Amino acid sequence: MPAILSALASGLLFGLGLIVSQMVNPAKVLSFLDVFGDWDPSLALVMGGAVTASALGTVIAGHRRAPVLARRLEIPTRRDLDPRLIGGAALFGIGWGLVGLCPGPAFTAITFGPWQVLVFVVAMIAGMALFRILPSDWPRATFRREPVGASDDA
Repeated sequence: MPAILSALASGLLFGLGLIVSQMVNPAKVLSFLDVFGDWDPSLALVMGGAVTASALGTVIAGHRRAPVLARRLEIPTRRDLDPRLIGGAALFGIGWGLVGLCPGPAFTAITFGPWQVLVFVVAMIAGMALFRILPSDWPRATFRREPVGASDDA
């Protein structure tokens, strides 16, 4: 139960931070991304604060023997870059640049945002579901060529 309450409190604090920082306002985000136009650098402070908090949390976690509300600390060890990771990051960036929303702010903005935010979230969830049902080696499996002479027609 303490882990659930901690997750709830963290999520509420995160959502409140998104609202206060205006990360849920697509116009604000798009003006931050428009570096060659009417650029609004204020979200750089938000990102700087997030990076600082994350770095401090990582340092503190590294000095603890175990987490407060879990049995062990799980830190990802995988460091390789594969086409799916790069493609997903590019797709995320393109989507963020086109509409000014990413998953966290979009879920937060559902509570008070326009109907377009709901459409975005539904499309995002559909994309996540599609990812779950695609084979893990997609798209390579789709475009795999048969070796010469391996045809069933022979």
